[in-house]
Amino acid sequence: MNPPPPNRIPAQEHGIDQSLLDINSLEVVSRLKEAGFDAFLVGGCVRDLLLGVTPKDFDVATSATPEEVKSLFRRARLVGRRFRIAHVRFGRDIIEVSTFRKSDPDTAEFNQHGMIVSDNEFGTLVEDAYRRDFTINALYYDPVTGDVLDYVGALRDMADRRIDCIGDAHVRLAEDPVRALRALRFKAKLNFSIADSISDMLEETAERLSAIPSARLFEEFNKLFMLGYAHPAWRAISTSPIHRVLFPCTPADSQITDLAMRNTDERLASGKPATPGFLIAVLLWEDYSARLRELSTHQPRLVAAHAAADQTLAAQSAIIAIPRRYSTFAQEVWQLQPRIEERAPRGIMRLLGHKRFRAAYDLLGLRAHVDTALKPVFDWWTQFQEEPEQRDNLLASVPKLATAKKPRRRRRNRNKPAQPVSDPTP
Repeated sequence: MNPPPPNRIPAQEHGIDQSLLDINSLEVVSRLKEAGFDAFLVGGCVRDLLLGVTPKDFDVATSATPEEVKSLFRRARLVGRRFRIAHVRFGRDIIEVSTFRKSDPDTAEFNQHGMIVSDNEFGTLVEDAYRRDFTINALYYDPVTGDVLDYVGALRDMADRRIDCIGDAHVRLAEDPVRALRALRFKAKLNFSIADSISDMLEETAERLSAIPSARLFEEFNKLFMLGYAHPAWRAISTSPIHRVLFPCTPADSQITDLAMRNTDERLASGKPATPGFLIAVLLWEDYSARLRELSTHQPRLVAAHAAADQTLAAQSAIIAIPRRYSTFAQEVWQLQPRIEERAPRGIMRLLGHKRFRAAYDLLGLRAHVDTALKPVFDWWTQFQEEPEQRDNLLASVPKLATAKKPRRRRRNRNKPAQPVSDPTP
């Protein structure tokens, strides 16, 4: 049975703003077409263009094989194991070029959970459209003719502001459970709703996520929380069954996490940097603190702090891989918290110059929003940084720590001869 022809929308109807197009992606499409191949802008970039949003990335789909793409572009490199694609480099800009693919159950390999582990078949444009995950990601734009092609009802779902699978949601989510995370991410980014067919599968799909490699889940972590919509993404995750599988160490109603996600979005929107290390420190702070309190009852605090950090990071890393640079970042931020609270005068300037001080100060600020008893300490540090001329007065205002005096040991005078021991017998 032949699929129906696409819904073809001409330029005068869809009204894509040409100024939002990427000149390098247009060069790729143009050169492929000149060589006799079909080529389109595809996926999320077309969706965003139709929404009037500047796409973050521009991807190209073509009938050319990866080797044929490489032969046309001097600065092209083939990447990927499961499916080879071409990266065409223009300075620091990379255009991802993929060959039309198809989903063929007769040749694809599945594991015992129904997940696709091998799916490497070239196909036609139509087959490529039906292979994609969500309707809103299966749009094709020909910048030469100006037409947008829709094979799967994407424009209808965009008009309804809805995220829906192509085909049977049960099958598509079983093939790749990460699609559930992608659905929640698009919900957060676009402020769309999720189709009931997907929502009904979240409970079952959440359990399947435990079979996904932890390194791949860290990539999804970054896409969820480091692209400017961390707060709505966290709200979507924390209110879904996926939360207990991916973030068992973080309470769903964590106030400090909610604040951190909101602050991360504000930083990114204002052009300031943000690091996954800080979000990891916040997400796991409550679990670390609970372990530290328990371990401190029978271990020295410093030993307990290291043990608690190791346990918390190990528990989360078993699910979502945490690169060492970020786990070390989080551990250093945690271990600075008692020092920041104590404000020992002799170590103040050294503490202020610590490479993790600013992150530790920011964590203290989040904690002070939740625990008002910490607000005077946070305000003290704010004033100490902003008003250098007041530092002597501020240092004088720090309460002295009540420390028990150790008994002084009597030092023996080495120059004085030892007294002979008297004989106790009469």
